[in-house]
Amino acid sequence: MVAAAAFILGFVIIGLSVVLIAFRGGPRGAREAMHTQTARGRATASVVIGLVGIAFGIGIPAAVLASSGQDRKAHGGVKLTADEAQGRELFVHNCATCHTLSGAGTSGRVGPNLDQLRPPKSLVLNAIQLGRARGNGQMPAGLLVGKDAQDVAAFVAASAGH
Repeated sequence: MVAAAAFILGFVIIGLSVVLIAFRGGPRGAREAMHTQTARGRATASVVIGLVGIAFGIGIPAAVLASSGQDRKAHGGVKLTADEAQGRELFVHNCATCHTLSGAGTSGRVGPNLDQLRPPKSLVLNAIQLGRARGNGQMPAGLLVGKDAQDVAAFVAASAGH
């Protein structure tokens, strides 16, 4: 959401810049105006350009980073714990290409549809640790380990079927 707003804002600023240059008489008029500008006017323009550069270079990425990871609601309105939210990120990164799970917004076609299967946490942990070789594909063993595997299993168990 923030990235889309920043993208649109960037194009609005570019559009306004084009309009302002056109009011100055085009690129040639803008160049001529720069040479007739006072030292104070040039300094002000430099500061404004610098601030816009900082806003785009630092402000927008910072806003995007600050807003990511804040969403602790899965699709279907399931409220996630911090560990389950981390599990969702890991699931999207490691499991999305094969598995369908609406809580993660994924629609894989190789592995089982976890919304239909609704596996308990213990079954998910077992599948992550040992892998599976039934159906259309083969899930490798040890895809995730330790806390990462626990987080994914908790997320799948909490959000599957909702």
